[in-house]
Amino acid sequence: MKSGLIKTVALKLTLVLCFIGFQSAAQEVSSDKELDRKVMEFLKSNKRKWRDMNVPASDGQLLYDIILKNGYTRGLEIGTSTGHSAIWMAWAFSKTGGKLITIEIDESRYKEALANFEKAGLSDFIDARLANAHQLVKELKGPFDFVFSDADKGWYINYFKDVAPKLVSKGCFAAHNIRPPGKRGMAGTREYLEYVMALDDFTTTVDNSGGGLAISYKN
Repeated sequence: MKSGLIKTVALKLTLVLCFIGFQSAAQEVSSDKELDRKVMEFLKSNKRKWRDMNVPASDGQLLYDIILKNGYTRGLEIGTSTGHSAIWMAWAFSKTGGKLITIEIDESRYKEALANFEKAGLSDFIDARLANAHQLVKELKGPFDFVFSDADKGWYINYFKDVAPKLVSKGCFAAHNIRPPGKRGMAGTREYLEYVMALDDFTTTVDNSGGGLAISYKN
């Protein structure tokens, strides 16, 4: 009799714990089906229109995946262009409860990006700034857990130095247009990769499936 009672109590406790675990997972990554539909339709209808220094869709997907996998919530993008990468990242942040600050220096690209954010339904998850990133990145307080750099390549090391102290442990700094060691890349990118790969407090890999992403995790 006691054995049966103990088993019943244990079973109920297990079900309660499973339910709590399910609730926690749901809170960490939420899904708004209507927003998902709107974003997917926007990306699909504009998939051949992303020029003007935007990332390819495969890199947008990779940024999205990194944010979701790690549950990041405090993002910074250096170099908005017209908003393709920001849309992928903000879409991920809409699921983690986060938000993206994105910086663009060119006013025409900035205005086009704002219109794209509105059309995609993601304006609430993006804080877009029209500014010179050389100065603003220094001024932002952080902390950040995810940073994407896709602005002037010759300034990549400086951006990294300005942001690294504001990046939390296990946070990620991703830089675009980076090729693996030994491969030819854009001016300034090889120096950047050599710099981050020599750091003891960061672990860096390069994903070459799209435009080239150096992905650095803070230890």
